[in-house]
Amino acid sequence: MASTMTSREFNQDSGRAKSAAADGPVVITDRGRPAYVLLTYSDYEKLVGGTVTMIDLLALPEGVEDVELELPDRKTDYGRAMDFD
Repeated sequence: MASTMTSREFNQDSGRAKSAAADGPVVITDRGRPAYVLLTYSDYEKLVGGTVTMIDLLALPEGVEDVELELPDRKTDYGRAMDFD
């Protein structure tokens, strides 16, 4: 269950906010409106689906090595020669 604290309370007692985040998200308000949410890192990872590295992003899916690509014919017509005289 989410708990709520004002930004002033958060600034004065961040330890209490961290303890409360262990039990669930902590909504931090600014002038009475929700402005921030404090989560434990494990809850954050669950929310975003874990950590993704650059290698994960560049990795090709399994089975892609069996796909054959049709390459276009090489261009042999490069236009006409330029006369710079």
